[in-house]
Amino acid sequence: MKKAIIVGGTSGIGRGLAEVLIADDWTVGITGRRTRLLKEIKAKASDQILILEHDVTEIDLSDQKLESLFLQLKTVDLVIVSSGFADLNQKLDWDIEHKIIQTNVNGIAKVYEFVFSKFRSQGYGHLVGISSIASLRGSRHSPAYSAAKAFQANYLESLRCIAKNEKLDIKVTDVQPGFVDTPMAKGKGMFWVAPVEKACAQIYSGILKGKRKIYITKRWRLIAWIMKITPSWLLEKT
Repeated sequence: MKKAIIVGGTSGIGRGLAEVLIADDWTVGITGRRTRLLKEIKAKASDQILILEHDVTEIDLSDQKLESLFLQLKTVDLVIVSSGFADLNQKLDWDIEHKIIQTNVNGIAKVYEFVFSKFRSQGYGHLVGISSIASLRGSRHSPAYSAAKAFQANYLESLRCIAKNEKLDIKVTDVQPGFVDTPMAKGKGMFWVAPVEKACAQIYSGILKGKRKIYITKRWRLIAWIMKITPSWLLEKT
């Protein structure tokens, strides 16, 4: 039976992917901050689920906690990192910026580093990070969030380069969602908002194909292309 870990699997895309994997007969270790939600998930498919209370911002405990989950599973084929924090913050409230950076940069980077090192020792594995279309350009609506997601996207690409250079049997996938109907989707004028179920089905399909980058939903590939070529003077007006 295939084995996976989902870091941040108590809600949103992480939880949706956990349900998809379980339905496809994976054994899944799920981490999250909210113990009540972890127990709720465990109760639905106890034979296939391991749970672990884990806050990625607790950097000093992160390795130890994830190591315990790896030990229980013995081998791990796939790790999906879906933890994150988002908020609108044009006024640059530092408490918000700091929380975004602590979670989406420091916390996530520590998880990426640990998982990649474990896969290197194990000899194989597939690391999937959920970054964002927001990683492509800066945004006045949430400066730290777009910058943090750019960090994640570039970190994942760097890990992929390491794996290629060292001829490691490690796949690295960067998932870049547009708007998905989760609590993290904030702001007015959102369009092409995908249901979680549709987003997760497309993500899982891309994972099975070993894709380097997955745009969610697929039509957001067009938006990504437009964002990349949009001149700065126009971006500043949006």
